[in-house]
Amino acid sequence: MESVCYNPIGIVETPFAEREGMPIQAAGGEGVRGRINLKPEYVEGLKDLDGFSHLILIYHFHLTQERHLVVTPFLDDTPRGVFATRSPNHPNTIGISTVRLLAIKGNCLEIEDVDMVSGTPLLDIKPYVPAFDHREPERLGWLEKAGAKVRKTRADKRFT
Repeated sequence: MESVCYNPIGIVETPFAEREGMPIQAAGGEGVRGRINLKPEYVEGLKDLDGFSHLILIYHFHLTQERHLVVTPFLDDTPRGVFATRSPNHPNTIGISTVRLLAIKGNCLEIEDVDMVSGTPLLDIKPYVPAFDHREPERLGWLEKAGAKVRKTRADKRFT
């Protein structure tokens, strides 16, 4: 297979200067505001985005240095396969978050419910559309017992 290379379309700014202590998922960042500074050459692509209340952000975990196929997730003490987690230590360090869009001002998008470190390179923006994106799960694997803790759990130093 050939390698794939992406160029960031902007930077996400948040109140979190480091991973430790920040929310581990957007649900835990409820009410936390941030902003996206989009590169000027992509502003035209924001046309009609202001009609959506939520966005799916796809970004690069730029602080992640290690990759592991087995990790111990924040919500559990048991080592799990990395693909059964949302750990930043995946082979490709790509993150996703669903955030609330508050406003668009030029190349700046004001957002809420953030769970990213400030300075995170943004790869893409997609509108969140419940008819496309929402699915009622039939099973949640190991997270059935741990998922309720997501709103209060904060990151520690376990992922580098």
